[in-house]
Amino acid sequence: MTTRVRARWARAAALTALAATTLAVSAAPVAAAPPAIRIESVSSDRVQSGESVRVRFRATNNARRIERVFVAVSGGLRCTAGCSAVQSMGPGRSQSFDATLVAPQVNPGEETGLNLAVSVRVGTQTAFDHKMILVSGAERKPATVSRVSGRVRDTGGTAITGAALTVRDSAGHEYRTTSGKGGKFSIKSSGGRPIAPGRITIVAGKDGYRTARATVQAAAGDAATVRVVLAAVAKPSPTPTTTTASPLAVAEPPVADDTAAETSPPAAADTAGDGGGTLLLTLLGGLLIAAGLGALVLLLIRRRARPDDPDPLAPAQVPPAATQLLPPVGPGPAGMADAPTALLPPVRPDSGYPGPHGGQFR
Repeated sequence: MTTRVRARWARAAALTALAATTLAVSAAPVAAAPPAIRIESVSSDRVQSGESVRVRFRATNNARRIERVFVAVSGGLRCTAGCSAVQSMGPGRSQSFDATLVAPQVNPGEETGLNLAVSVRVGTQTAFDHKMILVSGAERKPATVSRVSGRVRDTGGTAITGAALTVRDSAGHEYRTTSGKGGKFSIKSSGGRPIAPGRITIVAGKDGYRTARATVQAAAGDAATVRVVLAAVAKPSPTPTTTTASPLAVAEPPVADDTAAETSPPAAADTAGDGGGTLLLTLLGGLLIAAGLGALVLLLIRRRARPDDPDPLAPAQVPPAATQLLPPVGPGPAGMADAPTALLPPVRPDSGYPGPHGGQFR
């Protein structure tokens, strides 16, 4: 091989090395500066099924020239706005993007984690960022009876207002209320006052009525209606009081004491508590006593003015005994010598009728 040929091969090798060095230097910045993307904010990282999530992210063109930048939002959430965009960016420029997503349905009482992802692509270079979002299902509501209502009436069908009612469900919950206008009552089931389905017992009571109990079967979601009847308590009838007269009181009526009646009127003692009545009765009693005393004085004066009249209070005066002769009694000749002598009691000459022997009949 001549010197000229060797020089040609050396020049060719140098050119090849220079070209390789140039390609390596020009390609190094592209491999070292890929596009950048970063999630800046999320409205909430814990949401319920069907709720919306708003996300903001920022993309940067790290190339040395203007590039078309592609951004996209993906993951387990359904994107509704700002899901993708194409934007021309100069070298080293950044731009923010907004997107809205909706959480999917999750079974009640369950919770799942879903990935929210955003991406950017510049030329053949791609970058990603992501965030975990927890999605919860709706709370499982217990199956309950929606309402228990009804009316309270008496046996005649009249509505009773103000009756106290206690509602007890199959789970042992007790709720109390009072019947209102027209005897109506109602208890509504709620989260704090659930009414369990099944057998429901209603107890009602009021003064003057016997306590009543009613039951009803109700399924979940139903509205139970019940009718309560209260029976009035019978009032005891008053027993008539009979007074039995004493045989002694009937046979021998009491004898009034004239002296006591004149001296102390009973009405004055009975009305001692009443000042005006006592004074009036005292005056009447005094007048009666004065009238009685006046009548006695008048009677004495009349007796003294007529001395011939016999005094009914003086003892009777008996005249001296007189001897009267009676004719003989018995057989034999009538002779005065043998006739017995008989003494007869004297007769008071008060009447004008003469007696058989010169006396007078009374």
